[in-house]
Amino acid sequence: MKAVTTRTGLLATGATVLLLWLALPGGGGLWPLLAVACVPLFVCICRGSRRQALAFGFLAGVAHFLLQLYWIVFVLGHYGGLPLFLSVPALLLLVLYMAAYVMGFSFLANLFVLRFPPGLSLWLLPCVWVGLDWLRSFLFSGFPWMDLGYGLADAPALLQSADIWGHYGLTFLVVLVNTLLSLQVVHWGNRRMVVRLMTPVCLLLALVAIYSAGRWQQLNSEKPERESMTVAVIQGNVDQNQKWLPARQQETVQNYIEQSRELMLGTPRPELVVWPETALPFYPVAHPLLGPVHSFVSREQVMLLTGAPWYQRKSDGQGETEFFNSSLLFDRKGDIVARTSKTHLVPFGEYVPLKRFLSFLEPLVEAVGDFSPGEIHDPPACQKAKIGVLVCFESIFPDISRKWVDAGATLLVNMTNDAWYGRSSAPHQTLAMTRLRAVETRRTIVRSANTGFSAFIDPLGRLQQLSPLFVPWGRSDRVQIMKGRTLFVRGGYLFAPACFVLMIVGCAGLLRRREEERKS
Repeated sequence: MKAVTTRTGLLATGATVLLLWLALPGGGGLWPLLAVACVPLFVCICRGSRRQALAFGFLAGVAHFLLQLYWIVFVLGHYGGLPLFLSVPALLLLVLYMAAYVMGFSFLANLFVLRFPPGLSLWLLPCVWVGLDWLRSFLFSGFPWMDLGYGLADAPALLQSADIWGHYGLTFLVVLVNTLLSLQVVHWGNRRMVVRLMTPVCLLLALVAIYSAGRWQQLNSEKPERESMTVAVIQGNVDQNQKWLPARQQETVQNYIEQSRELMLGTPRPELVVWPETALPFYPVAHPLLGPVHSFVSREQVMLLTGAPWYQRKSDGQGETEFFNSSLLFDRKGDIVARTSKTHLVPFGEYVPLKRFLSFLEPLVEAVGDFSPGEIHDPPACQKAKIGVLVCFESIFPDISRKWVDAGATLLVNMTNDAWYGRSSAPHQTLAMTRLRAVETRRTIVRSANTGFSAFIDPLGRLQQLSPLFVPWGRSDRVQIMKGRTLFVRGGYLFAPACFVLMIVGCAGLLRRREEERKS
């Protein structure tokens, strides 16, 4: 197969990076571009040499993730206290790591297209992409940031099949369409082959569209019959630089209480008030500022779910103290009746991996403590609901919300503090990823963020209410309490691992062919 020129490859790579940025949330948000965004790169991968495929894939990955993750420099520098000569290399290391997956896909895609018939390559390439996305979701603690399927978040009518195979299924479809168009370009003169490639893809897309339309209509028609409860969300808009100062703690607590009291005057009155992650900027155990919170809850006769740091002695009896990023549920008497803790901690934000060797990064966690992970167990009961709590970036991990629902959660709450990101693309991206969790699990998600975006997301992934960024905001809404488990929760989450297995099978097939050619 004739290699493409370097100039053509660079232009194609740049075109794919630009189109993806324009298509994904936080960039242009023009989701229809996802259908063609990867075609320029894929065509070059199919036509080029292995070395070119590696090079173009690497460049595309670096440029793409630099555009997606540039805000990390702001987080590490402004809030972590790291100088540019450390924060910029930290970003580059992460980008190089993420780009390695794109490079791996490009290399395998080139081999599959060269060695296998087009009809087989058409399905193997999306499996490789999804399989590598899945690997990235847990390897080295996991960072599944902005997979391609999330680009459809602003088109909820297209999301509904996610309750079968998760957002990975949507990514599969996006890559499948791009692969189809790319192979049509590569085999343009062979019309019979083009038709053979199009037929199964069009059939699959039609089946997905029919299913999505049916689920959309079904869930809408069942809405009046479902149980519901009124939930209030408070967005305090507390300056991250001031949040943990002891002199500002009382003002912060009073701010949340006053905003909550205003919502208690509405009709119907909220049955549950939700405050963001670490809305209580102190350890509540025997703290005097817990008194006003207790008085507010007992006077208003409302339940409160709020984020707060927590500490306790280890259960092994050795006297060491563990720290947690927790959510606390107060009953109407003002007593803490349930506590859950964040299970997936942020590396270098809430703990330092390999601290012995990376001690210079400890300033990143000094402000909030070096946390220990919690566990997912019985979801706290609140009125008619059982609540699964997603703290901060736990909403980007589909397995965490799945486990909460599998444990019996009928309502999901995402409490977060996106002030770290500033006015970057990151809040738009985290909101998009959170919306897919609602569809996958068919649960309402109540999102309370310190500076936004706070939102009410229904089980169809639609935004019922959405806050602006960096303003105080409070709203209440009647939310649906959903029961039952989706196909995704019951076993559809295995779709991505299955794609990884098929990728390995494809690689084994390549090795077998190579061995057969060597013997012949």
